[in-house]
Amino acid sequence: MMKKFNLVSYFIVACVSSSPVLADEQSDLLAIQQQWAVANYELKDDAQIKAFTALSEQSSEFTKHYPDSANSYTWNGIVLASFAGAKGGLGALGYAKDAKASLEQALKIDDSALGGSAYASLATLYSKVPGWPIGFGDDDTADKLFKQALAFNQKGIDTNYLYGEFLYDERQYKQAKAYLLVAQAAGIRDTRPKADKYRQRAISQLLAKVDKKLKR
Repeated sequence: MMKKFNLVSYFIVACVSSSPVLADEQSDLLAIQQQWAVANYELKDDAQIKAFTALSEQSSEFTKHYPDSANSYTWNGIVLASFAGAKGGLGALGYAKDAKASLEQALKIDDSALGGSAYASLATLYSKVPGWPIGFGDDDTADKLFKQALAFNQKGIDTNYLYGEFLYDERQYKQAKAYLLVAQAAGIRDTRPKADKYRQRAISQLLAKVDKKLKR
C-alpha cells in the first residue's frame, strides 16, 4: 500500500561544511549524521527501528536546543523520513508528515542552509510517499524541489544522485545518467566517509541499471 515508500536506502546526507554553524551545534549535528549513517546503512530490522527511535528523539531535542537553526530542522526531517522508510506501511505516514513539516520549517528559516539540503530531502519525500488519497506524494512537486536544490548545490553527491534516481523511476534514463555521473564525480567527503562510501556504491549500481535501459 505504501507505493514507492522505501526511503531508508536513498535518503540524503546533508553536508556539514556548506553552512556556518556554532561549534556546539556543529558537533551535535555531526553526531546525529554519524549515527544516522550507521542506522541507515548498516542496521536492519528491529535493530534499525530501535536505532531510529533513539535518533529521532535526539534530533527532536536538537531542534529544541537550536530553534532558529535551519540545520537542526533539516536533519530532524531527514531522520524522521528515514525512520518512516525503515518502518514502512501505513504506520510510516505519520513520520513522513512530521518530516515534511520539519523540512518546511527549515526552508522558512534559511532555504540555503546545508547547500539547499532541505529542498532535496523534501523532494525525496514527495517522490517516495504515495499520492492522494493515501499520502501527499506528487512527482511534479518533487521535480520542482529537486531543481531548487540543485540551484544551491549543482555538483553535490546527494542531490545529483537523488535526482538521478528520481529520473530513473520516471524512465528518463538519459537525463538520469547525466546527474548520476555528476554525483559519481563528487567523490567522498572527508566529513562524511561512511555515508559517501555507501552512496557511491548505490550510484554505481544505479548507473549499471541505467546503461542496461539505454542499450535496449
